Amino acid sequence: MIAVLKNGTSQKQIDSLINWIESQGLSVHLSAGEYQTIVGLIGDTTKIDEDLLRSLDIVETVKRISEPFKSANRKFHPDNTVVKVEDTSVGGNIFAVMAGPCSVESRQQVVEIAKAVKAAGATMLRGGAFKPRTSPYDFQGLKAEGIEYLLEAKKVTGLPIVTEIMNAAHLPMFEEVDVIQVGARNMQNFELLKELGRTKKPILLKRGLSSTIKEWLMSAEYIMAGGNENIILCERGIRSFDSQYTRNVLDLSAIPVLHELTHLPVIVDPSHATGASRLVKPMAMAAAACGADGLMIEVHNNPKAALCDGPQSLTPEQFADVMGAVKPLILK
Repeated sequence: MIAVLKNGTSQKQIDSLINWIESQGLSVHLSAGEYQTIVGLIGDTTKIDEDLLRSLDIVETVKRISEPFKSANRKFHPDNTVVKVEDTSVGGNIFAVMAGPCSVESRQQVVEIAKAVKAAGATMLRGGAFKPRTSPYDFQGLKAEGIEYLLEAKKVTGLPIVTEIMNAAHLPMFEEVDVIQVGARNMQNFELLKELGRTKKPILLKRGLSSTIKEWLMSAEYIMAGGNENIILCERGIRSFDSQYTRNVLDLSAIPVLHELTHLPVIVDPSHATGASRLVKPMAMAAAACGADGLMIEVHNNPKAALCDGPQSLTPEQFADVMGAVKPLILK
């Protein structure tokens, strides 16, 4: 349920209304926009007398929200959320580009790549320190050492770092990480999401392999229910029946749909979606053209020798070419 307040409502009146709502055992999400203030009621709203709420002098209208996701709902928060990350942002006027290796392999490798992607226009450095792999025998990442190398690359280039968390017990290692990524396999790891909700760090939430948009937004809701509203959604392709030519199916229709449903920023990962470096450029261009707030692209200085996902990784030169192609297509 939401209550849209009348223009001219004082802060004292808003505070009084919030106190009354909370006394009914509900929590409140307040969205103070330029033209209107919306009070979102979260919890069992059946205990609220809707007519009584509507009759208050400061209330313009009262509406019930049928969707199960509340805090992530654009009806609760009409203005777009801008997630601040160091000196840059996601969801604002800057088109965010997170680029770097699928897996951090060495200090020299990640620093070299960081310099190259920054020179081409990337706004953040992505790199895997912990790597979830289908086979237990594949390279699992350098873990804490990998985070150390990412932080060194940040010192050299100034790029904020994005890296994936696998377990809530690892949170102490992520204190200096700028954006914590939740991978597709952990999208519905609800205990992990609850822990991330208690942090204030930006969370990059990737769509699950077979997850619906509603399920994806409900995972974001888990994080927001804990108090952390700094969430970036990432479309990375969904599993389908045809895996011969592409790794996944990149659901670009999700971008405009999400912009209708939620205020959270949405970026696209064409690398994991397609699984083929030659397809990254056209899909990155398509993502920019359909209104994505940014991209996440895998870049490796020697893809043929990469320990993880070499076939979908771009060389620094290819990445620079993609950046040049995407720039004219970015929607403001």
